[in-house]
Amino acid sequence: MSRTPAAALLGLVLGCLALGPALGWGFVLAQDMVFVPDPEFSRFTFGLSGGAPRVVPSDAVVTALSAVLPGELVQKVVLLLVFVLGCSGAARLVQSDRLGIGRGMGIGPGLVAGAFYVWNPYVAERLLMGQWALLLGYAGLPWVVAAASAPAPRAGRLAVAALPAAVGGFAAMTVTALTALPVAAFSGAPVRGAPLPGAPAWRPRVRRVVVAAVVLGVFSLPWLVPALLRPAAVTGDGVGVEAFAARADGPFGAVGSLLSLGGIWNAYAVPAGYGTPVGATVRLLLALAGIAGFAAFAGFSWRGRVVRRELPWRWGLVAAAVAGFGVACLGVTAPGRAALTGLIHLWGGFAVFRDAQQFVAPLALLEAVGLGLAAAAASRALTGRALADRALAGRALAERSVAGRAVPGRSFGGGGRSSAGGGRWVAALVAVPLAVLPTMAWGGAGALRAVTYPAGWTAARETIRRDPEPGDVLVLPFESYRRFPWNGGRPVLDPAQRFFGGRGREVVADDTVRVGAMVVPSEDERAQMVERVLEAPSPSLAGAGFRYVVVDAGTPAERRDFDRLLQGARLLVDTPDLRLYRFGGPIAQGSSE
Repeated sequence: MSRTPAAALLGLVLGCLALGPALGWGFVLAQDMVFVPDPEFSRFTFGLSGGAPRVVPSDAVVTALSAVLPGELVQKVVLLLVFVLGCSGAARLVQSDRLGIGRGMGIGPGLVAGAFYVWNPYVAERLLMGQWALLLGYAGLPWVVAAASAPAPRAGRLAVAALPAAVGGFAAMTVTALTALPVAAFSGAPVRGAPLPGAPAWRPRVRRVVVAAVVLGVFSLPWLVPALLRPAAVTGDGVGVEAFAARADGPFGAVGSLLSLGGIWNAYAVPAGYGTPVGATVRLLLALAGIAGFAAFAGFSWRGRVVRRELPWRWGLVAAAVAGFGVACLGVTAPGRAALTGLIHLWGGFAVFRDAQQFVAPLALLEAVGLGLAAAAASRALTGRALADRALAGRALAERSVAGRAVPGRSFGGGGRSSAGGGRWVAALVAVPLAVLPTMAWGGAGALRAVTYPAGWTAARETIRRDPEPGDVLVLPFESYRRFPWNGGRPVLDPAQRFFGGRGREVVADDTVRVGAMVVPSEDERAQMVERVLEAPSPSLAGAGFRYVVVDAGTPAERRDFDRLLQGARLLVDTPDLRLYRFGGPIAQGSSE
């Protein structure tokens, strides 16, 4: 089997193993991962209402695909694509003819790199966090590195490589830009007298950077334009910087967690049993082995010694990994948090750096490639030893033949056995990431499961869609994350905006985020207005532009008395999971901002 298809097949197998019950029919609703049946385009889909345009253009792509395929199937395909793209891309970087890998070396080293790249704490935690859009960009990162480092830059090739990140949106594109630009700047063959070992001449370097910047800029327009049109929705503060800062999820502190590709801020996104001292130690050693393997075998020139075979993008990936790790460490120290807070006050778009742990993605790629290169070096050494053994055996046979002492029927095939043993040893390395992070399997040890939306939700949506009268939809209780009983009590971002949105109606839900005792306030001006209405002595939801109110189960706040808010409203749908109310009479036109 050729290299890329084998790695893609491995990625598919690992994806099925990681998702497990999440591949059942229905939707996986976990943290930020929200898919709904039969979604419709709305202002929220394009970032023109709600908070910051974080769902642009990922929600639009999902909505378009759901018009062709069932939404349940779209989600499965997207999640599996993360593993297939990531594994095959990392394997392709290692299985490079420039390194001599792939000609007689087998596919083992590439599979080692691919397996680690898609099976590590970064992927596990972001998957449990439900950030599929970010992981889509992460999966495309190896392909972007290959395209951005090409001697003759081609915008089309880079655009195809960056397409997963473009679908992912602002966070995925930011991580991709942090990787692609250094790779474009520092890639190329060694040049004498260059200020940086391996740096190219300035003209091809500038050409690659310009092509990369143009492609990344164009692909960022879908979310950048709404952000610029609605600057009030792109906000941030010091509370958010502290709330989303990297945290220690093992015994080696926040920095050690980041080196191990962990350190996410959300305790619910940490795999079960992750923080044990033995497991944390092994994961850190594996990450350090990847860094050491990259330093030893990526083709650097040490003390003026020129290495014949080399990775043209090695210095660019080093620069990206160092920069990403530095960003990830910003929230670890008070000066770093203060600096990031200052940047956010200058422009709210810098809030993308609050969740700083996501920027260790290029470090994950570097470690994966390093492990693959180390496996290739080990395989090469074993193969060389096997050939040497065969040569010695052949020489001994020749000497005995000359002396007339040949022994018929005796085999000197020990070298073949050594070569096969080397192949088995490299293949065993593919299973190492699974062994050190076993609870990533089977949907994060059961944390990810497919469920179906209750019939009450569908009935409420059909009622709203049949109504030709104007007026928006308010979701109560006014909380951002829910624990629906029908979703197994797992926390999930309220799906109401996607489920009930469309056909000219804006669905207003709270986007306040609570992290422990810290509260990151809402970014949506309409939601802020609703908070003021709800706190008023005599609130008028119809006067605030709402025709429908959805009261759903999922938080203790559902038991609150909403009678004073729903006076004059008619109950249309009454189920244990959801109640739908409608106001009659004239409805004030709600603000679109």
